[in-house]
Amino acid sequence: MLGLQFLSRRRLFQVGVGALAGVTANRLFGWSQPSASCHATPEQTSGPFYPTSSPPDADVDLTLIEGHSERAAGTVIRVAGQVVDDECNPVPDAIVEIWQANKWGRYHHEADAQNPSPVDPHFQGWAKMTTGADGRYEFKTILPGSYPVDDSGWVRPPHIHFRVARRGHHELITQMYFAGQELNEPDRILQSLSSEEQARVVVDFAPEAEGTEILAGKFDIVLPRA
Repeated sequence: MLGLQFLSRRRLFQVGVGALAGVTANRLFGWSQPSASCHATPEQTSGPFYPTSSPPDADVDLTLIEGHSERAAGTVIRVAGQVVDDECNPVPDAIVEIWQANKWGRYHHEADAQNPSPVDPHFQGWAKMTTGADGRYEFKTILPGSYPVDDSGWVRPPHIHFRVARRGHHELITQMYFAGQELNEPDRILQSLSSEEQARVVVDFAPEAEGTEILAGKFDIVLPRA
């Protein structure tokens, strides 16, 4: 399990899926149909760490910041999925923003300045991408760390924040969780969802290929029409 890291509280930008999405996504994930039924993906809190300004690097590889030679610390993961509407039709040109804590459970955000966990200067921490004509998106990042929320003993499990928007659809803010994490069960935010809803936001990850340490998971998103 990831080491527990401290919190202080909680609360992305541009690049198409392009090179990362093509052959790799088809090989790893398959695209015949979203893995969940086409009921709206459950909403979750954005927390206090949504970026307050546009960071300089916004591409879909969060493990390497432009101009840096060193990559982010942590287990590398690849997340891919398809954004569809409530009739299971692909949603093209949807904006998908993601943000998360680093390996040690710290956000690159001024609101997390009192967090004693290390800052990773090589971790991008957020990204913004646009879905293709088939509604697909994909990004590469690291497995986020966990962190205590307050003095009550509540520790947030590893998770990634998502904000998805497209004209003619209801904007969605949600969180994606990792299957098998012990901290999922006591998490107050995840457990506010029904079992059926939890199944839509908890994702299984496995090695993307034999002999690789990169883990891959598929997170489909249902964005209802307005």
